[in-house]
Order: sequence, then C-alpha cells, then structure tokens
Amino acid sequence: MQTAHIHVDRQSPTAYRALVGVATAVTGVAADAGLTRALVELVNVRVSQLNGCPSCLEIHTRKAAAAGVTDKQLATLPAWRDTELFDDRERAALRIAEITTTLPDHDTAEREYARARAVLTDDELSAVIWVATAINAFNRVSVLSRHTVVP
Repeated sequence: MQTAHIHVDRQSPTAYRALVGVATAVTGVAADAGLTRALVELVNVRVSQLNGCPSCLEIHTRKAAAAGVTDKQLATLPAWRDTELFDDRERAALRIAEITTTLPDHDTAEREYARARAVLTDDELSAVIWVATAINAFNRVSVLSRHTVVP
C-alpha cells in the first residue's frame, strides 16, 4: 500500500528552520573542535546509511567527495571496521556516530564510547555526537517525508 506523505519541512517551516539553525550551530562546534569537513561528512554519510535516507546520502556523499573523502572510503564505509582505509580519529568518530544512531545495549555503547574516548578530545567527542544527532534529525525528516533523489 502506497501512502501519501507530507513534507514535514514544508508543512512546519518554523520547526524546520530551527533544525537548520541547530545544524548551523553544530557545523561551528565541529569546526571549533578541529573536526575536518571530511570527517564530518563521513559521519553524515554513515548515519544516513544506517537510517536508509536516500536524499541525505546523495547530498552528503557528494559533499564528502568534495571534502577529500576517497571513493574507496565511501565504497567501504559500511564495512569500515574491516578495512585499513580509516585512521584512528575517523574510526573513533564512526564508533560514536553509530552508537548515537542505533542506541545499542548499555554494554556495547559503553565499550564503543570508551574506545572512542581514548582517541578523541572532549571537544571532538562532543562535536561528533552533535553532528550525528543533527544528521539523524534530518534523516528522520527526509525519510518520513519521502524526499526523493532527483535523477
């Protein structure tokens, strides 16, 4: 059964503008923490993969490539743990992005958090959590609105 979806961003533009404001603030927090644009986009792409958001994947895959993320990194991102293509900071950020998105059981979350904590500074860790939180919100708006990717 195909159900018509409203675009909640258009239906409630004030709320959407507030979300854009949060994303703008998060971009500043990430920059202030020293996160590269490439690292931020890796987080955006990985979270969007986990959430199955086609429109955010299209946007952030393009932005990731423009920021210097390699084609090999993008192609293997779902299996990042099994490659040598990501450095320690990227791995730590991806761990935090995944637990922010999936909210796993307590022991898994604690283990992954501790591994990331050993690599990232307080500012970096906080920024990654905010980046993942912001893209999660946009993914939900986009997925539930059934935003399409234009060919």
